[in-house]
Amino acid sequence: MEPQSKIPQATAKRLPLYYRFLNNLHLQGKTRVSSKELSDAVKVDSATIRRDFSYFGALGRKGYGYNVEYLLEFFRKTLHQDKTTDVALIGVGNLGTAFLNYNFTKNNNTRIVKAFDANPDLVGERVGEVTVEHIDQLADQLKDIEAAILTVPGHAAQTIADTLVQAGIKGILNFTPARITVPTDVRVHHIDLSVELQSLVYFMEHYPIN
Repeated sequence: MEPQSKIPQATAKRLPLYYRFLNNLHLQGKTRVSSKELSDAVKVDSATIRRDFSYFGALGRKGYGYNVEYLLEFFRKTLHQDKTTDVALIGVGNLGTAFLNYNFTKNNNTRIVKAFDANPDLVGERVGEVTVEHIDQLADQLKDIEAAILTVPGHAAQTIADTLVQAGIKGILNFTPARITVPTDVRVHHIDLSVELQSLVYFMEHYPIN
């Protein structure tokens, strides 16, 4: 059965979690998994997992569970794991350097291939497997790249985002505190680490795990 054209964003955000766990099971030689096992592993209740999967049709059978290889192949196609997405990183500070050194080594379908910074001491340096280029070259060096990670100072975020959009970038992972504005055909995911930490502390205090 074909999945619905639109699924809830909360469901979409959980799909990579399911895929990662299923891939680990596959590497361990496991052939079958129950919704409870999935629930325990990804910390999502069984009812939510069954509802998430229901958007994609009949993926399992009651009393049998889910076929790991079938689910893995299904989510691989759904998440475009058979396609490599090249990413540009803008801002090679401490966080940007960490991204370049990590470079999604556990995710074969995503890789940072370009890095840019305004610091002349960094330009020309090789960090991880990527050579840092000057920010002035940004607009001319994004051919065939559709996604970018933004780790620049907040005051520079909007200007850089405008350049990215003009160069054809369709998705931005924004690690700056600035809330950038982009056209409706460009998707931005804001990751504010201080907000995430505050949220974590709140849940620790008010929703303790028994």
